[in-house]
Amino acid sequence: MSADAPDSDEAVATRARAGDRAAFELLVRRHKGGLHAFVRRYVGSVDDSYDVLQETFVAAWRGLRRYDPARPFLPWLRTIALNKCRDFGRRRTVRRLFLHTFSREMADQWSTAHRDREHEAEAEATERLGRLDRAIAGLPALYKEPLLLTVVSGLSHKEAAQMLNTTPKAIEMRLARARSRLVAILRKQSRRDRRRSRVS
Repeated sequence: MSADAPDSDEAVATRARAGDRAAFELLVRRHKGGLHAFVRRYVGSVDDSYDVLQETFVAAWRGLRRYDPARPFLPWLRTIALNKCRDFGRRRTVRRLFLHTFSREMADQWSTAHRDREHEAEAEATERLGRLDRAIAGLPALYKEPLLLTVVSGLSHKEAAQMLNTTPKAIEMRLARARSRLVAILRKQSRRDRRRSRVS
């Protein structure tokens, strides 16, 4: 669909920019699924991801006056989502400083709940997905952002490089390191889970 088509993102965003809420709601419906997948893996929590997604669309609505309809809409929206994810990461770091004292107790509670759910196949699948999400969320932004932009959002190396102000070659190198780190993290988690199951 060309940018000049009446149903293109850019045309709909132009109407939204003029105050058409129905047009903006159409953009939300079009892109909330893809953006949520990106955000969820960035922040590593389903509950938090909905909050960040909502913040993204609120910021997009408020910032529409700064949107240039001559430019593609989706990269503009993805940039807002990326910035909101980064903001969330900074807030989470602050919260962790305050919650550090209670981290051991919280971990014990999580482990108990985890063992209780192991008997249910659906819960086990959910846990595996959550484990992957947490592993991705735990990556440094340098590696996490290229991974999510390419694998989850489907951008090319060139498009991701443009969003992150770097080169496609740098994106390629960061992706390789991201995958290597993920494999190491998941293997470590798997070994830890096996040890826990033997003890219990």
